[in-house]
Amino acid sequence: MSQATELPVTKGPLIYRQSIWTRVTHWVWAICLFFLLLTGLQIFNAHPALYIGNESGFEYENAILEIGAINSAAGPRGRTILFGNSFDTTGVLGMSGDVARPTFTAFPGAVTIPSYRDLATGRVVHFFFGWVFVGTMLIWFVASFINGHIRRDIVPKPGDLAGIPRDVAEHATLRFKHGRSYGPLQKLSYFTVFFILFPLIVATGLTMSPGMDTAWPWLLDIFGGRQTARTIHFTVMLLLVAFFIIHIIMVFAAGPINELRSMVSGWYRASPGTPKAEGDRP
Repeated sequence: MSQATELPVTKGPLIYRQSIWTRVTHWVWAICLFFLLLTGLQIFNAHPALYIGNESGFEYENAILEIGAINSAAGPRGRTILFGNSFDTTGVLGMSGDVARPTFTAFPGAVTIPSYRDLATGRVVHFFFGWVFVGTMLIWFVASFINGHIRRDIVPKPGDLAGIPRDVAEHATLRFKHGRSYGPLQKLSYFTVFFILFPLIVATGLTMSPGMDTAWPWLLDIFGGRQTARTIHFTVMLLLVAFFIIHIIMVFAAGPINELRSMVSGWYRASPGTPKAEGDRP
């Protein structure tokens, strides 16, 4: 009887894909965004409503989101009003915790820093990591411009835009190609984050500061008032959370060991058939 011959497993080259600047700023951003999100929810709990315009108050009807609690025939209930539509969000938003001793905050303490109501501490921690975030962003922009990372991997080219439908189909069927550069969807998503969402969340954060409004009053004109800036700030936060969730899912789907190795050591295993270049490892 003849024995079946096992074919050797073909591996692509190990390429140096992520510079030290990309790796360090990536992890610093991850830490900053974690604290910014949880302290931001603590700050939001102090006034759990969002408005369009420059002013807000009882005499205005410009709220697009309100999270709170109401008394009902069955007792207190959490309620969220979004664009005039009311939803019962008991146990999640407005009212959470033990039924016997509920907590009446927009977001539960499990997702805020501190976990108890402390606006002052939340603001101090939020502003600290906010400035670390801004400094890291400036370092990333300068380093990535100099080493060509922005031009090579972030800014979509006409060919990338044309390849988006095919890339969407490949992602939908979990068929990933590991190349030297990012794919069309990666470029488009990272360009959106780095050049739209990051600058927007920083600019709206500055607009909410009375001190910055005094120095740069034109910020209020750009964003249509402090309350509108706060609403945009909150919306961008939700978009960044959505990006983070999708990002983590894609890391696991594409191969977590390979993806994490690239963000720790810089070395990334390319797909079989990728042409080798000087400096690659087997």
